[in-house]
Amino acid sequence: MKHHRRPIRLPEKVSSERADLDALLDTVRVGHFAVVAEDGSPAVIPTMVVRDGDRILAHGSTGSRWMRRLAAGAPTALGITAYDGVVVARSAFESSIRYRSAVVFGRCATVTEDKERFLDLVTEALIPGRSAEVRRPTRAELAATLVLALPLDDWSLKVSAGWPEDEDSDVAGPAWAGVVPVHEAYGAPLPAPDLRDGIEVPPSVRALSARAGD
Repeated sequence: MKHHRRPIRLPEKVSSERADLDALLDTVRVGHFAVVAEDGSPAVIPTMVVRDGDRILAHGSTGSRWMRRLAAGAPTALGITAYDGVVVARSAFESSIRYRSAVVFGRCATVTEDKERFLDLVTEALIPGRSAEVRRPTRAELAATLVLALPLDDWSLKVSAGWPEDEDSDVAGPAWAGVVPVHEAYGAPLPAPDLRDGIEVPPSVRALSARAGD
């Protein structure tokens, strides 16, 4: 059964809209898995994540201890946050940030079917069009890759997109207030030190480098 949690603090920022969750998961590429090791020690693991329908996929080496821990069914919470802007208030106390933040709760399952399709999904999430420009993964590479899926059944989401909430006395004062948006931007491609002469920047990388911040 799918379940949306309502955080206790800042209820005015809570969103129960699945579309808002999908929008966050489709734009932010780094998430943090929380997991407790077998010896009881906690860990937070940053890794790349990609939404695939009603699940979040992550991948890594079959030799990774934390991946194996999650693959064994250990409970986890996955945190994902987008930093969207600076809220510049008329006082330091009211200054803050605009953000979208989700936590997904549950247990991961190991993905064994069609790992090659997942790797294409990862590639396309990072560099649209790139999977058609590179060789296919080898059988050994696929065997060395562990893919985990966390279902989007139990989650909470907060969206902070407001303006400064200053006291009336501060609004009447001389200080400026507003929002400074934050956008992701890509720079010019840097060729690898061992790149052979004569190899041009491919269309997928040119397009990525030219992409304007959203």
